[in-house]
Amino acid sequence: MTGKDRQVPGRGEPVPCILRKQPSMTNGSPTLQRVTLSGREPGWRSGWVHPIALPARSSSSTIRPRNGMHPTTGRLLFLALFLSGIALVGISAGCTAAGNEEGALQRGDEAFARGDFPEALAEYRLALRQGNREVHTLVRTAHAYARVGRIDEARDHYREAIEQDPDVADLAASDLLRVARRAVERRDGIAAAASMEAALALQPGVSLTGLALPLARHFAGNGQYGEALPFFQKALGEDGDEAEVIFEMALAHEELGDCERALAFFDQVRDEVSPSRRSEVDWHVGNCSFEMAREAQERGFNDDALRLYRATIDLGEPRNRLAQAWFDTAEILAGQGQCIPAVQAFEQVLREELAGGGLLIQRARERIDEIRFRRGGEGPC
Repeated sequence: MTGKDRQVPGRGEPVPCILRKQPSMTNGSPTLQRVTLSGREPGWRSGWVHPIALPARSSSSTIRPRNGMHPTTGRLLFLALFLSGIALVGISAGCTAAGNEEGALQRGDEAFARGDFPEALAEYRLALRQGNREVHTLVRTAHAYARVGRIDEARDHYREAIEQDPDVADLAASDLLRVARRAVERRDGIAAAASMEAALALQPGVSLTGLALPLARHFAGNGQYGEALPFFQKALGEDGDEAEVIFEMALAHEELGDCERALAFFDQVRDEVSPSRRSEVDWHVGNCSFEMAREAQERGFNDDALRLYRATIDLGEPRNRLAQAWFDTAEILAGQGQCIPAVQAFEQVLREELAGGGLLIQRARERIDEIRFRRGGEGPC
C-alpha cells in the first residue's frame, strides 16, 4: 500500500518513504485510515484499534452477521491487518532512518553550495550521529570544519577517513593547505600555521610552496625562532630574494644564541644585500662577534677572543659595545705581557667612553697607571 511522500517542514524536501496507514473499525469491519506525521516526529503514532473495541456479542447465543460478514471473519481479517501493520512499521522505521541520514547529507550539500558552512556542518554532523561514518561523510564533515576555521576537528575527521582509505591523505592535505593560503592572504598567521601543521600531520613531506616563508616569518615574529628555522630552510629557492631569506635565518640563529651559525649566514649575504641593509648586517655581525669573543675569553681561548673583538672593533658596531671590546682586548694583551699594545687599547677605551659618558674611563686610567708604573719588567703587565 503506497502513499504520497511526506514533506519535511520548512525544507520542502520529500522523504523517500511510504506512509503507514492504520486500520479502524467501521460498522464492525476494519478499514484503513491515513496517519499524518510531521517530518521530524521521533516515532510512529500508534493508531491501531485494540481488539477489545470490536462489537460485543449479543446476549443471545446467536452471533448476528453485520453487513454480510460473520464476526469471526471480521476478527480474522482484523488480526491479519494488525500483523501486517506491525511488519510495515518495522520496514517504515528502517526507511525513515536511512531517509533522514541521506536527507542530512543532501541538506548539508545544499547549504555548502550556497556558502552557509555552519549549517552544512550541522547537517553533516547529524548524519554522523545517525551512524553514517563512511569516508564520504567524514570528508564532507572535515571540509566543513576547515571552512569554519575549526582546524583541529577537521584534522581529526580527515584522519578517521584516511584510516578507511589512505588515498584521502592527498585530498586532506590539499584542503588544509588551501585554508592556510587563504589565511596568509588575509594575514592571519595563527590560522595559517594551524592549517599547515595539520596538513603536515596528515601527510608529512607535503609541498609548502608559497607558504614556507610567510609561516617562517609568522613564527619568527612571535618569538618562535626554533619553529621558524625549518620553514626558512624550505623557503630557500622559492623566494626571488634568497639573500633576504638567508639574512632572516641568520637573525633567527642569533636570537637562539647560536651566533656561530648566525655569523656564517651573515658573512654569506653581507656582500649581496642592498647598501641600506648592509649597516644592519654589520651591526648583527659585530654583536655576534662580541658575544662569541666573550665566550672564548671565559673559556681561555684568548687568541680567538682577540680575533673576534677585532671584528667588532673593525666594523664599529654595535657602538655601545666598542669601549668594552677595547677594554677586554687590552686586558688580554696585558695578560700576555704585551704592555704597550695593552696601554694603547686602554687609551681607545678613553676615546670611546668620552662620547658616551665614561663608565669604563676610571678603570681604564687605573690600568694604564698600573702598567706604566708597575714594578718589575717581566711577566704580565
